[in-house]
Amino acid sequence: MAAPDPAQGFPVSPARESTDMGAKTVTERERKFDFDDGRPVPRLAGTGPVTEQGDPRESRLDNTYYDTADLRLARAGVTLRRRSGGDDAGWHLKRPAAGGAGEETQLPPGDRLPDELAEAVREWTGGADLVRVAHLRVDRFSYDLTGADGRRLAVLTDDHVHGERAGARARLDRWRELEVELDEGHPDLLETLTGALVADGVRPGHWPSKLRRLLAGDLAEDGGRGNAGEVVMTYVRAQVEAIRTHDEGVRRGTDDSVHQLRVALRRLRSALRGYRRLFVRERARALADEVKWAGQALSPARDGEVLAGNVAGELANLPHMPEVEHTRTALMRHLDEAAQRDRESLLVALNSGRYARLMGALDEWVANPPLTTSAEAGRRELRRAIRRADSRLARAVDDLRDTPDPDAALHEVRKKAKAARYVADVARPVLGKRVRKWRRAAKSVQSGLGDYHDFVGVAQLARERASSVSPAEAFVLGRLYERARARCSVLRKEFERERKGMPTAP
Repeated sequence: MAAPDPAQGFPVSPARESTDMGAKTVTERERKFDFDDGRPVPRLAGTGPVTEQGDPRESRLDNTYYDTADLRLARAGVTLRRRSGGDDAGWHLKRPAAGGAGEETQLPPGDRLPDELAEAVREWTGGADLVRVAHLRVDRFSYDLTGADGRRLAVLTDDHVHGERAGARARLDRWRELEVELDEGHPDLLETLTGALVADGVRPGHWPSKLRRLLAGDLAEDGGRGNAGEVVMTYVRAQVEAIRTHDEGVRRGTDDSVHQLRVALRRLRSALRGYRRLFVRERARALADEVKWAGQALSPARDGEVLAGNVAGELANLPHMPEVEHTRTALMRHLDEAAQRDRESLLVALNSGRYARLMGALDEWVANPPLTTSAEAGRRELRRAIRRADSRLARAVDDLRDTPDPDAALHEVRKKAKAARYVADVARPVLGKRVRKWRRAAKSVQSGLGDYHDFVGVAQLARERASSVSPAEAFVLGRLYERARARCSVLRKEFERERKGMPTAP
């Protein structure tokens, strides 16, 4: 393995710098938080045993990160960097440790990669060359948190980050984050400080590291051509990265971010459930339950967005009369107020300790997936999962025959079709044309019944509102109800035609 040239970022001769002396290994217990520009740094004096928060110490850290061209270290949760500036300048190798901590080996500054670190990363790189993959400049302001005896208990840092992705996919980014790192002792203090920051409106960090944030797009793009476990974990990693990306969008109010975050959560849950034979069952079920909870927290806000759009569209097709305009104004005001309440509830969930623990569990899952021996199988396990999804969809369709509530039963068919589509998405890169055809059919069923469910919501809203408004408004709402149910009737017939042509599962 050629060592990196810090100046150029490309492999050079294998000469390395030997540093038998000066190596230090530290265990980091820290927590990261997303933080908006312009906000003052929170005061933590008086939190738990912390009695004083010192004045800021400013430093500038210049970090160059090295990895293989296909990012083998990053995919394993390992980082290798060369730092200048600060109290710990030199070469750093950080790897995951037990209990969510990070274990970092630090060596003094030097122009070449030290032998110790070159050998240490070989188990992940397989001897492949190291190249410069990223550069991060951090303007850091550090605040000592001390106890009554004057001893430092932890450090709060305010980092202003400028990142550059090196190589063919050059990318620039900038952001701000807080970090709390414990000194020795007081193991419960990290949770206490985290609670105080969250209560002050600080958002738990949703990227495990600065480098991970910068490389998110690259890490999500992985072919996953190996055994069943590798294929499924490729998909899982992509969804975890998507969750982090769209989580930020939701907090910033980015258009369509609520929808995209909910989709990523649903895709992840479908992978965990659909390919459950590949994972330790109890752990997969527990994580899937928490992912479901997060998706349900998003549902009212997203459903409200869709409902408002459909209501506005249907009312626009009614004659332009004063009572129609009055009804439209009243309905949209009602929906806007509900949307504001839903968004407030959503942000409470995203800022909760439960959601922060879920994000930590996703990091642990990606770093150390609890795979079973079934994960070592090839395409057979992938096909088995698809056939199970197909069977569940077929049973939901059969249940339509004698149901007393066709709307609810069709909604179940829609959910099973969506889960089947996502299960097929996992295997599509390796199973080829036949799974793509089946997936398209499942997606078509899901899409049509999704529209059906949305117009059921329009009809329900019109019926509920009609009992508490003027006769003129009730008349308009009756027209709205009729239009929505007519749309449902057309969509039901389309579904009946589509289900007869569903291909068999591969």
